[in-house]
Amino acid sequence: MLLRELHGQLRAAILDGRLKPGVRLPATRELAATMRVSRNTAVAAYDLLLSEGYLEARRGSGTFVANLSSRHPARKAATGALPNRVEGRADDRLAAMWRAPPLPDEGPPRVGLRYDFRLGAPDKSKVAFDVWRRLSARALRSLSSQPLVDAEPHGRLALREAIATYVSFARAVSCRADDVTVTAGAQQALDLLVRILVTPGKTVVAMEDPGFLRMRSVLEAAGAKVVPVPVDREGLVVERVPREARVIYVTPSHQFPLGMAMSLKRRAELLAFAKSRHAVILEDDYDSEFRFGGRPLDALQSLDTDGSVIYIGTFSKSLFPALRLGYVVAPPWAHAALGAAKQLAVGDSALLAQETLAAFIAEGHLARHVRKMRRVYAARREAMLDTFESTLGAWLDPVPTHAGLHLAAYAKGRLDADAIVRQAWQAGVGTYSLSRYYAGTTRRQGLVFGYGATPEREIVAGLKLLARVFAHRD
Repeated sequence: MLLRELHGQLRAAILDGRLKPGVRLPATRELAATMRVSRNTAVAAYDLLLSEGYLEARRGSGTFVANLSSRHPARKAATGALPNRVEGRADDRLAAMWRAPPLPDEGPPRVGLRYDFRLGAPDKSKVAFDVWRRLSARALRSLSSQPLVDAEPHGRLALREAIATYVSFARAVSCRADDVTVTAGAQQALDLLVRILVTPGKTVVAMEDPGFLRMRSVLEAAGAKVVPVPVDREGLVVERVPREARVIYVTPSHQFPLGMAMSLKRRAELLAFAKSRHAVILEDDYDSEFRFGGRPLDALQSLDTDGSVIYIGTFSKSLFPALRLGYVVAPPWAHAALGAAKQLAVGDSALLAQETLAAFIAEGHLARHVRKMRRVYAARREAMLDTFESTLGAWLDPVPTHAGLHLAAYAKGRLDADAIVRQAWQAGVGTYSLSRYYAGTTRRQGLVFGYGATPEREIVAGLKLLARVFAHRD
């Protein structure tokens, strides 16, 4: 049913001309997250349209609408309601996706760019894959000798124990193995939490503005009433959170995308608000392992005494994105609901990857890798800041931050950041506009740069080339 309806909506949009020939369609993972269907359903819909000639795939570029002018006459849009999981303003959501450029905080390097400062990309070349292969082979031998057992919806016990120990030490998160649910990355963690916390059309969710585009899409697709809340140098402005908010999504350790840490005062205010309004706080701690200075702040979850905070972590930044493993640390009241939601969604995560990661953590390899990468990323951050000061200081002012794998910079004076981004891409530099992360009416102009996957020499060269783009504009 879902496949037929999604296929019909896309086909109708192509035939009606809302999707014009040559338009690049969103990736299947993005389509699935926005339309609240499985990725297999999205892939199947694309495959069916490809086989029918409505779409064409271009190697290394994506999936595009085919030119149908000589094959199919235009017709009126198909009518009829969609099933609950994709109903509502489905056409609007789809249209917004294919009009927008690809999200900048994920994906492979862009073709044709000499320097791509894409966000969310760690340096996977530094991972000890020889160790990973050895542990994976050992895990495979162990699994092959074990009797067939029922899936564990919360994840393998060995991995949950390893995660509980690691986050208790690294982030002062107070938890046991029973509090941990293993997920297929942070994306699935967010999706599961939305399933158990959001009532379509009713639940008000407060979210940082600017904020994480992917989470906003997941929430809106689930029918949540998303309210953007401004941030300042101390993080989320708690007094601006609407009183009716029942879910609050924050990135307190390293605000995305600006980079500041939420102050202790604001953390106390946010916890007090959640307690008084019976709200749930979703704490997304996506890259706080990499801190380069300033006073370290414990996770918001460690300050919570009322079971208001659900902590979300991932190994995509500390190891590599293709691992697709993350976790949720939830208070006892959410355990059963999370397990049931995961079992209904996908069941258990990949057993071999879980067993391998459990050993990788338990034997200390993850902690050693994080320590090594902290030095690597610190050097790249310094190279970026130094080059900023010497080449881009006339146009951009970096936002102070002491953690993470990206840097935001406000524009000095009047600046059309979107135009700069287009000109930079034409010159071979991939940078990204800060304004696109805003949902409210107040938008600061600026740029955002990821440096996790870019060596120092390329950082310097790329920023110098970007400076020439600015100078030519002047």
